Amino acid sequence: MELLKVTGIRKIYGSKLKTQQYAALKRVSFEVEEGEFLAIMGPSGSGKTTLLNIIASLDRPTEGDVLLDGRAFSQIRERELSEFRRKHLGFVFQDFNLLDSFSLKDNILLPLVLSRTPLAEMERRLAPIADMLGITALLQKYPYEVSGGEKQRAAIARAVVTDPRILLADEPTGALDSKASANLLQNFRTLNEQGKTILMVTHSALAASYASRVLFIRDGEIFSQIYRGHLSNHAFFERIVSNLSVLSDGGVDIG
Repeated sequence: MELLKVTGIRKIYGSKLKTQQYAALKRVSFEVEEGEFLAIMGPSGSGKTTLLNIIASLDRPTEGDVLLDGRAFSQIRERELSEFRRKHLGFVFQDFNLLDSFSLKDNILLPLVLSRTPLAEMERRLAPIADMLGITALLQKYPYEVSGGEKQRAAIARAVVTDPRILLADEPTGALDSKASANLLQNFRTLNEQGKTILMVTHSALAASYASRVLFIRDGEIFSQIYRGHLSNHAFFERIVSNLSVLSDGGVDIG
């Protein structure tokens, strides 16, 4: 069943003078099925992050629209956007975005606090997520007391504790070493197997090989896409690398 629909998205930066305009996105359209794990890849400057920011409702397109569960973002008032994001979207970023003055537990529960969720309900939601991510013993620690991989797992817990319709990830392995990256991607796979819809922007072919579909973007346009099907991680990784060799003149990582 279709969960997210991106229709004819254009994003123009610059002044109204045509000679000073820059088209970051050019009529991008695609759909994401409920329960899908989609990776978006492309060289630096291809429009990936701009696209993710529009899907995250952090930016507005010049033309086109995004629909989540049939609801058009263009119809949501500015003052309602923050509440809409908390209820429907989860975010995982490269730099974690944790508050150093809060424990990991308080960081994770912050979206629920903002939504005025009862304490008992917060504890009920937190326990299985922390257990699945292996951070139960770390909940009272502060971000500066744990590793990068542990920070990212806390960031994932914060993103999913609200039970969002879709989890958005922007270069989630970018600040991690290879072991922490592998653990993170396995966590994503587990969440996806549990039914969570994930959309991940990444430079890494290895990270993208965990997805069920990879969409390639170049110069603000969709260039191609490939599906995992029954391929193993290694076989899918090889297909991704092959596509990247056609797509890119640099700015992507095969590791």
